[in-house]
Amino acid sequence: MDDMKRKFGVDISYSVAWRGRECAYDNLRLGTPEQSYKLLPVYLHMLMDTNPGSVVNLEVSNGNRFQYLFIAFAASIHGFSYCRPVISIDATHLKGKYRGVLFTAVCHDANQQIFPLAFGVGDSENDASWSWFLHRVKSVFGSNPALVIVSDRHRSINNAVQEVFPQAFHEICMYHLLNNLKTKFRNKTKELEQHYIRTAKTYNLQDFHVLFYTLSSAVPGVKEYLEAVGLHRWTRSHAPSRRYNIMTTNISESLNAVLVKVRELPITALVNEIRLLCQKWFHERRTKAAGCTTMMSKDVEMKLEGRKDRAQAMGVICADQYTFDVVNGDRNYCVDMALWTCTCRKFQLDQLPCDHVLAVVRKTTYEAYDLCSLYYTREFWHETYRGVINPIPHISSWTTPQQISEFELQPPDVRTVAGRRRKRRLPSMGEELPTPKCSRCKERGHNRATCQNPIALHPTDEAGCSGSNLPTHQPIHPSDQHSTPQL
Repeated sequence: MDDMKRKFGVDISYSVAWRGRECAYDNLRLGTPEQSYKLLPVYLHMLMDTNPGSVVNLEVSNGNRFQYLFIAFAASIHGFSYCRPVISIDATHLKGKYRGVLFTAVCHDANQQIFPLAFGVGDSENDASWSWFLHRVKSVFGSNPALVIVSDRHRSINNAVQEVFPQAFHEICMYHLLNNLKTKFRNKTKELEQHYIRTAKTYNLQDFHVLFYTLSSAVPGVKEYLEAVGLHRWTRSHAPSRRYNIMTTNISESLNAVLVKVRELPITALVNEIRLLCQKWFHERRTKAAGCTTMMSKDVEMKLEGRKDRAQAMGVICADQYTFDVVNGDRNYCVDMALWTCTCRKFQLDQLPCDHVLAVVRKTTYEAYDLCSLYYTREFWHETYRGVINPIPHISSWTTPQQISEFELQPPDVRTVAGRRRKRRLPSMGEELPTPKCSRCKERGHNRATCQNPIALHPTDEAGCSGSNLPTHQPIHPSDQHSTPQL
């Protein structure tokens, strides 16, 4: 409104400014939200036409109203075979007119980066929508016997995973569980942060028992709570399946953060932006992997170099050609090169040589690269991104069958709320939000508009000097007040 007044000398109301803004956005977002739903079937047809092998499922309810959408690009389907079988799933709220949620399934590539597998759109996080999405994930990516699924503790996710992937190991995000603990044991937050993370991350069972006892002693009641959750679901040491080094849903949360602005768009523009993001990522990482000259990915090479440096200070005592005793300070570890095991358990759980195995490699003829899983190799990294996500031509050149072009998809049957839509997400249970900092007094807990602290006109520094350049006056002694100045 101020811009219109300043540039054109026209006074407009708030509602007129808002409608004008929305019209401008509609021109950039492939039409209004209602037009975007009508355009979606045609767009999905063009997506499959330009990206053969991609899987797209659009489900409608009575009256041709939108209900569910599932998308998995052919490049992602091909690349998953070269990634560790650990899938992180999550859902985040959409912020458009008809709301809904965006479902995501992602995993790690060989270089520890986000590899997008599938996307979905539904009405909300409930048993039906999560079950529908995971059924599509299973039909596309299969059910590996070693599959591990990571998520938060949402009840609908738990129900859907038990229904669709009964043989898979369903682990809980370590940090989501920590937030739940902070909520339940509010007066022991410091002790929880100090002991819980170490307890969850340790590989060794003996170390776990020591750390868990310390945690239980520091926070009364937490032992029973965590045992009820299931030790195998939040610890490395008790996990029945290999979860590698993946303990959280951080990759899902990171993807949600990347898509924070995209989630405001209408449905067709949302899908198009997701495609553009994946297209960009695949090209950049394919180029990066092709330029890699080491045996392993860059991230793994750096990790191995750090472990080799620590291994130099360790002593190695040979028992036979396969068994070794590695001394590290006041502790010793047994390494069996025939079984690929170390008593620290990091070697067999992560499928990457630990410090103690690299100490043995340094003293013997074993090769460190031969002891790494193929999931970390340069070849698997490059093969993960071999597929290409192709662009879609301009809408003016789209050609679709008559049956698809004449199909009018209607928006979901939801009640739209009047007023400005919420854009900031609601914090998770136990999540600590940053406190605002006042730009006026520099204190936390309030902002400049609500600041009531007095501000000195001439603030002094630590030496007690005035902030201005004016000379300071010496105090006058009472006996000198009536003295006559000498002429």
